[in-house]
Amino acid sequence: MRIAVITPDPGHPLLAATAALLTPRHHVETLDPGTAGASGPLADVYLLKSRTPRALALAHALERRGARVVNSAAATALCQDRVAMAEHARRAGLPFAATRTVTTPARLASGPRLSGPVVVKSRHSRRHDLVALLDDGARLRELAAAWPQEPVVVQEFAPNSGWDHKLWAIGDRLFAALRRSELSPEGRGPTLPLAPDGLPPGWPALVRRVGEVFALDVYGVDVIDRGDGAPLIVDINAFPGVRGQTGAPEALAALVLRGAGRPSAAVPGRPAHEGQAG
Repeated sequence: MRIAVITPDPGHPLLAATAALLTPRHHVETLDPGTAGASGPLADVYLLKSRTPRALALAHALERRGARVVNSAAATALCQDRVAMAEHARRAGLPFAATRTVTTPARLASGPRLSGPVVVKSRHSRRHDLVALLDDGARLRELAAAWPQEPVVVQEFAPNSGWDHKLWAIGDRLFAALRRSELSPEGRGPTLPLAPDGLPPGWPALVRRVGEVFALDVYGVDVIDRGDGAPLIVDINAFPGVRGQTGAPEALAALVLRGAGRPSAAVPGRPAHEGQAG
């Protein structure tokens, strides 16, 4: 079997460990989205481990030729836009944080005074994007000065324990960890192991439902506990790193071998081309 990974970083721990499991019985190659094209013989399956516009355009071009891409370009793009993500999740009945769009922090600062703490995030999810907890005008003005042109979304702050539940799915395998919220005054700190069977009732099924709604095979769901095990989803990520999780490379290798030959999944409720680059 020929497997291609769309990534500028083939040395990523999850990818490298998965490639080691698949070779030498299978051929694993890397496509750098900055230089690779969509021509030539198709691989049996592609892994889309990059979310740049060029990576999405490459994946979409391959899909148009009939390639199987995990995750699809459409599903990956949907998880890049936090407004579209929230709307899609809430339409499906998922407990996703209420999200509204604001053009820039400056526009938010020039509007009505904050009535309570809010979380401000970059509208477009990416590495080193903006995520901040604001509870006064002074902090908001600082943010507006530092990120003057950044499109942002606003979510009401939901009281919680200060810990994020990092939940990951790779095919039919579920992984979990606890991580201090980046909004916590104590800072992030270490990631703590968490057994999936130690999650509150209904949470594993919720993660599975996210995968169905967003047509994702490899994904992460950030959940906070609002009390008594009531979940609130605050973010969804397509093909996260899943670092340090025992069994994650084996799960990805098994998914690759099962998924080759199947068409890329369209996002339910959205046209297959919607949100795709290219």
